[in-house]
Amino acid sequence: MQAEPRKSLVGEEYEVEVGPVAHGGHCIARTSEGQVLFVRHALPGERVVARVTDGEEGARFLRADAVDVLDASKDRIDVPCPFAGPGRCGGCDWQHAKPGAQRRLKADVIAEQLQRLAGLTPEEAGWDGTVLPAEGDKLPAGQVPAWRTRVQYAVTADGRAGLRRHRSHEVEPIDHCMIAAEEVSELGIEKRDWTGMDSVEAIAATGSQDRQVVLTPKPGARLPLVELDRPVSVLRVDERTGGVHRVHGRPFVRERADGRTHRVGNGGFWQVHPKSADTLVTAVMQGLLPRKGDMALDLYCGVGLFAGALADRVGEGGAVLGIESGKRAVEDARHNLAEFDRVRIEQGKVESMLPRTGITEVDLIVLDPPRAGAGRKTVEHLASLGARRIAYVACDPAALARDLGYFRDGGYRVRTLRAFDLFPMTSHVECVAILEPAGKGA
Repeated sequence: MQAEPRKSLVGEEYEVEVGPVAHGGHCIARTSEGQVLFVRHALPGERVVARVTDGEEGARFLRADAVDVLDASKDRIDVPCPFAGPGRCGGCDWQHAKPGAQRRLKADVIAEQLQRLAGLTPEEAGWDGTVLPAEGDKLPAGQVPAWRTRVQYAVTADGRAGLRRHRSHEVEPIDHCMIAAEEVSELGIEKRDWTGMDSVEAIAATGSQDRQVVLTPKPGARLPLVELDRPVSVLRVDERTGGVHRVHGRPFVRERADGRTHRVGNGGFWQVHPKSADTLVTAVMQGLLPRKGDMALDLYCGVGLFAGALADRVGEGGAVLGIESGKRAVEDARHNLAEFDRVRIEQGKVESMLPRTGITEVDLIVLDPPRAGAGRKTVEHLASLGARRIAYVACDPAALARDLGYFRDGGYRVRTLRAFDLFPMTSHVECVAILEPAGKGA
């Protein structure tokens, strides 16, 4: 006999006391029956009316939005963005919190993930428990830093640009994104008709005037004539193959970091906050303290940001090997680092390419894996190479904590950890952990 379908609770409302923040931009609460609620648009310690947005009777947890705040936190502010709030744009998680409170919430998430997944206290991780704002981002409550140099706009059926709602394919049309960098806003994407497009990505490079628009058309749609408010190059994503093709202008933008210019082609990955690349390079190099003659690995190396920084510092007698899976990123990295004959860039997945290199010993390792982390197998391999220091750059504290646990099993301890608020108004946070062999003195 087939089980009866469980009753949906979407739309049900519960008056709840809001508990601690959780990973993912929400807080934890419980219904009077004890069912767990993940509540967005709330803050710890508040009393709110939470309306269920996803879940059913008997589910392990429900998702909900705080639709009425009965007892507000002292950290709550009026939401500055007209498109944020329950059921609206999903791009920001903490518009309703003071900037300092946002950083404290992120710190709480990092601490909870470190303890739960790695068994580490902040002290054991060499972390002072703070999340540092990027230079220029420490603004009064109600002011929003315009930091996002890459914005992916979705397009409504009638051709309006907008942003996705939380956990939804529905589009919230907007006329301005407050966290978009000024150079993105100046393009005027929101004022144009994008009928026939599935998405429009706007890119404004840091350190150059390069701007780019990447169009993804709906199947069979023709590209519009792109006339924006500033000079811009245009690329198109092939809806069948996913390949990126130049329509006009340069197929790349020039990004500036660590005193070097980096070519980034076909809408490829680059840090989104204009201060991110320099902030992370500084943290990584201060933690690794490269020496002349060192052999270093740069894993998930992208277009060569850390590989170039390492090559500058290890000198002629040193060597750097970068590994990256993306074909275009590898081409860009080789171009960006062509002046260094001591740098080699290999294309392939780290977990399969690393064993094939035949390398058995290195001095330094940098890894900047995707959100899912490096994983046990890769970490075990890295721990076997005997590096003097390892720098782990992480955009997800849960993946970082899991991998730090694997490194501990492999004989490494965390020397220092630093956290940076390079995604203000969102729940995302960037961390740099420096590891060393556990037998080494503190």
